[in-house]
Amino acid sequence: MGSWIWVIVIGFLAGLVARFFASDPRNPSGCLATTLLGVIGAAVFTWIGQQLGLYAEGARAGFIGSVVGAMIVLAAWQTLTGRR
Repeated sequence: MGSWIWVIVIGFLAGLVARFFASDPRNPSGCLATTLLGVIGAAVFTWIGQQLGLYAEGARAGFIGSVVGAMIVLAAWQTLTGRR
């Protein structure tokens, strides 16, 4: 149970930092969206890191990796929503 709380807290903080650096009015906003952004970003960067050999099997991305992953997710979001 305690590990899930840390995932949510770190995900929220990583989402906040990513939204700060990649500010765009089309970015998803709100506490839940920010938390999901950080958690999904951590999962994305963990997978990328494992594919590149940066992380061992079962290892997770740290805070900086989570922020980088969240920024990758935001870039994908901006690409999918397109310019209007």
